[in-house]
Amino acid sequence: MDAAMLEKPRQNWRGLWNISFGFFGIQIGFALQNANMSRVFQTLGSSLDDLPALWVAAPLTGLLVQPIIGHMSDRTWLGRLGRRRPYFLTGAILATLALVVMPQAHVLLFAAAMLWVLDASLNISMEPFRAFVGDMLRKDQHSIGYAVQTAFIGAGAVVGSIFPNILEHLGVSNAAVGGQIPDTVRFAFWFGGAALFLSVLWTIVTTREYDPAQMASFDRDPEEAHGETIRVLAARTYANCLTWIVAGGLIAIGVHRFDLQKEMYLLAALVAGYGLASIFVIWRARQGRGAAMLGHIVGDFTGMPPLMKKLALVQFFTWSALFIMWINTGPVVAQYFFDAPNRDSPRFQEAGQWVDTLFGVYNGVAAVAALTLLPWLAARIGQARTHIVGLLCGAAGYASFFIVHDARALLVSEVGIGIAWASILAMPYAILASSLPPRKLGIYMGLFNVFVVVPQLLVATVMGSIMKAWFPTEPIWTMAFAAGVMVLAALAMLRVREDSVGRQTRGVPV
Repeated sequence: MDAAMLEKPRQNWRGLWNISFGFFGIQIGFALQNANMSRVFQTLGSSLDDLPALWVAAPLTGLLVQPIIGHMSDRTWLGRLGRRRPYFLTGAILATLALVVMPQAHVLLFAAAMLWVLDASLNISMEPFRAFVGDMLRKDQHSIGYAVQTAFIGAGAVVGSIFPNILEHLGVSNAAVGGQIPDTVRFAFWFGGAALFLSVLWTIVTTREYDPAQMASFDRDPEEAHGETIRVLAARTYANCLTWIVAGGLIAIGVHRFDLQKEMYLLAALVAGYGLASIFVIWRARQGRGAAMLGHIVGDFTGMPPLMKKLALVQFFTWSALFIMWINTGPVVAQYFFDAPNRDSPRFQEAGQWVDTLFGVYNGVAAVAALTLLPWLAARIGQARTHIVGLLCGAAGYASFFIVHDARALLVSEVGIGIAWASILAMPYAILASSLPPRKLGIYMGLFNVFVVVPQLLVATVMGSIMKAWFPTEPIWTMAFAAGVMVLAALAMLRVREDSVGRQTRGVPV
C-alpha cells in the first residue's frame, strides 16, 4: 500500500474543536479541585501541616488509574461508541456525581474520601483524551491539536477558578457558617458537575473514531505488541527487580529512622511493589505465558522509548514545582497578603477567593498563549526550546512571590506561570505523541503520567517534612523550592535534542 494512503485526513478547526472540547469540562472539575480543596480542608478543621497528606489521594489515584485505563482503551472497541469515548463517558458520569456530593461534606474525612473519588473519575476521562488527539490527528497536526486542547484546558480552568467569585458578586454567601463549606464553593461544584458532563458528551456525540483496521493501516511499524512485550520481559533480570525492592525497603527505613512523615511509607510500598510485580511478570514471560494487563504495563514501562525517558525527567521536575504551587498558594496568599494565617482569621475566606482569581488568571494566560505565543515560538526555535522558555517563565513567576508585596501585583506573577502552564500541557505531549506507535498510544500516555504523579507524591510527603523542620511558620519558602525545581526542569529539557523532535508546528488546518 502506498505510504500516502496510510496518512490520516487533515482535521479542520471544527474537527479540532470537537476532539478536545470535552477537556473544557474536565478542567473545570480539576480547577475547582485545585483552587478550593485546601480551603475546604482547612474550613473543615485541617491544619496547614496536614494539607500535604490529605492531597496524597489525588496523585495516587492518577498513578494507579491512568496506566490501567490507557492499557484498556488501547484494546477497547465498542462499535459506534468507539475506543476512547466509553472511558470519557464513564469518567464524566462518576466525576459529576462526585462534584455534586463533595460540597455536602460536613467532616474532614468524608471530604478527603470524595477528593479520591473525584480525582479517580477525572483521570478515567482525562487519560484517553491525551491519546485521542494522537489517534485522530496526523503527526504534522499534533502541535496544533495539543495547543487547542491546552486552550480548552485553560478556558475551563478559568471558568472553574473564578466561578466562586462570580457567585459572591451575585450575592451568594462566601461565609463558612458553622465551620461548613461556603455556598459559593458548594454551588460552584454543582455547576462544575453539569458543565463537565455536557462538554464531554459534546465530544462523544460529534466525533467518530477510526476503527481497529483503520488504525492498523496508519501504523508504519505494525510489530505485534503482545510478542514485543513478552520479549522485553523475558530479557529482564531478577537482579534489577531486587534493586527496586531494596530501594523501597531503604525508603521505609529512612522514614522510621529520621521520623519523616508517615505518608512516605506509601512511596516505599509503591517502589517495592513495582519490584515484586516485575518478578512476577518476568517469571510468567519466561514460562511462555501471555502478558496480562500487569505484564503489558510493566513491560511497556521498562521498554519506554529513549525520547520518552528524557521527557520523563523533565516532567518529574515540572510537576514537582506545580504541586508545590497548588498546595501552598492558598496558605501563602492568606498569610502574607491578607494577614490571615488560619481559618479563624477575618480575611481567610477573602484570601481564598483571591486565590481563585489568581488561578483563573494563569489559566486564562495559558489559553491565549497556547494558540498564539507557543506556535509562534515553536515555528522559530522549535518545540524543545519553546518548552525551555516556558519553564523559565514559570520559575520567574514563582520567584516573584518574594518580590511583590501587594496581592494585586501577584497578577503579574501569574502571567509567567500561565505561559509555563500552556507549554507544560502542549509541548511534551506533542513531542511524545509524534514518536509513539499508534497501537500503544494509550498505555504510553498513561505511563507518562507516572512522571506527573510520583513527584506529586514526593511533594505531598517530603515537602511537609522539610517545611516542618526548617520553615514551620513560613510557607512562602515553598515558592522558592518551586522556582528552583522549575529551573531544573528547564535544564533537563536541554537533553531533548532538537533534531529528534522536529518542527511539527505547521499543522494549522485550512
